[in-house]
Amino acid sequence: MNDTAEDSRHDHAGFDRRMLEALICPQSQVTLEYDAERQELISRAAGLAYPIRDGIPVMLLDEARRLDD
Repeated sequence: MNDTAEDSRHDHAGFDRRMLEALICPQSQVTLEYDAERQELISRAAGLAYPIRDGIPVMLLDEARRLDD
């Protein structure tokens, strides 16, 4: 695989956007949106944002930020 294809799937923190196809919100069971600027995965249905740390999504309710914050 060439570097260009690899770069298009990963952001600067190393998050592989293909993971979005497999990840769902643990609370609402819906697919997530990726916010590259804040490094979060957003569940609009649950009103939560899950952090991405070192390229790894932290899908724990205790770690999620409420969207109204």
